[in-house]
Amino acid sequence: MKPLTLGELVGLADYAAIRDDYRKRVIAYKRARRVSVGEKVSLLFEDRETLRFQIQEMLWVERIAEAHKVQHELDVYNGLLPGPGELSATLFIEIPDLPSIRPELQRLLGIDECVALVLSQDDREQRVPACFDTSQLAEDRISAVHYLRFPLDAAAISLLRDPAARARLCIDHSHYQRETDLPAPLRRSLIADLERDPDPLLLPEPVHAPAQRPAEVLFATAGVRALRSAGPASGGHIVIEPVTPVASLFDASPELQLELLEAVTRAAAELVREHGGCRIQTDVGGGSDRLQWHLHAPPR
Repeated sequence: MKPLTLGELVGLADYAAIRDDYRKRVIAYKRARRVSVGEKVSLLFEDRETLRFQIQEMLWVERIAEAHKVQHELDVYNGLLPGPGELSATLFIEIPDLPSIRPELQRLLGIDECVALVLSQDDREQRVPACFDTSQLAEDRISAVHYLRFPLDAAAISLLRDPAARARLCIDHSHYQRETDLPAPLRRSLIADLERDPDPLLLPEPVHAPAQRPAEVLFATAGVRALRSAGPASGGHIVIEPVTPVASLFDASPELQLELLEAVTRAAAELVREHGGCRIQTDVGGGSDRLQWHLHAPPR
């Protein structure tokens, strides 16, 4: 599946307006992609829309708006998307009785070697073992949530597409032997996953950047002003510019040059005090229609 991009996400302000309706649609969508295997285990098959929802909710809960932090979340969740010829899922071990969680999880150690998608027709049977995320595995403990993949070859895909073939999830653990057939709607959805990306559930049209606010004037002199940027990293980005636009430093009078340098020094001291450092960028000789200094706080 095609990785999700920044342009397919909605900024916090826009998300607040659509969140309730969007959550209802995604919950219904996820319900059709979830299947129980016995009373303690369920699998949610992931795609771009289930993961886009997780990203949007993470950004909302953590109040993440900075572009580089949003991109970090994208990178993490894009790693869970199925690759070509793959199905990907989140496995949940569901133990509602709190005192029983630890001992029950311990009893299920090794379950990562016991989950498979089994496809069969007449005397043909193909077992596709689940590939668990090894970073979640340990010899002496087990998590209640696991990410896994089912890599399908051409024969397995053919069987999955064949309505006459049986498709079921099996867990063959010494303390938990269960199996369940894939419901027909889920199976159709998984076949579609192998062919194309799902239709987007996120409405209205996504925006390409977090909502911006007007630039804030931090201080001003007769010829120069300092603006707190209105961009995504507004807290650590200050712009110094002449009040009357100047194309390059060479077009500025000596008095204006001195005023600009004093403003840059003052703004840099502000960023160092607030953020512990500062990076200064400008085009002295022009190249744009306005001379500006951009002062950036160091990334965190």
